[in-house]
Amino acid sequence: MNKVIFFRENYTFPGIPLRQLGAVVDAGELKTELIRKIIHFLIALSPGMAAVNRPLTVVLLMIGILCYTCMENFRLSGITIPLISSVTAMAARTRDQGRFVLGPVTLGLGALLALFLYPSPAASIAIYALAFGDGFASLVGKLFGRLRPAFMLGKSIEGSAACFIVVFIAAHRVSGNFALALLAAITATVVEALPLEDYDNIALPITVGFTAQMFIVLAL
Repeated sequence: MNKVIFFRENYTFPGIPLRQLGAVVDAGELKTELIRKIIHFLIALSPGMAAVNRPLTVVLLMIGILCYTCMENFRLSGITIPLISSVTAMAARTRDQGRFVLGPVTLGLGALLALFLYPSPAASIAIYALAFGDGFASLVGKLFGRLRPAFMLGKSIEGSAACFIVVFIAAHRVSGNFALALLAAITATVVEALPLEDYDNIALPITVGFTAQMFIVLAL
């Protein structure tokens, strides 16, 4: 079934009407997605922090998850937390209205599990795949996603291509190995295309990290 999308004629990105770009998302939905992905991209700070102090990074991620969970429960109970409640509300998708916004929790858990399960550089590749692969796939898919074959269950080829490209670049920058970067990019693209909703934040770094670590071990 085709989905009819409405959007404001004068909305621009950046400075170019979305209609001229062939956008498939309305202005409100785009604003929500941009806020979500800014939060998403911030998880990319984790590998750099872990390189300096891994235990402290793990503790900070745990504290962040617990604090967010408490504040989100306060918000749902009608208790407003300055700034945080409003940001969470703005980042909530339509399906999240009136519900616990799970994305930041699974995002933090995904990075946390990558640091627990894999050494560097596999953990770094896994977290960069989570931050940038999933993030750009969503943005590109919503802005430019026209090709949506049935077997992709609503995901777009354009979004998947963006995921592949950015994960390949990130993995190659970290490892300097073409084959490893290619395998990481393929794994991330396949997992991101699955209809996992917020749980892809956990599945993606675990699978990409596993692929990267297995390649490193077998290559030794």
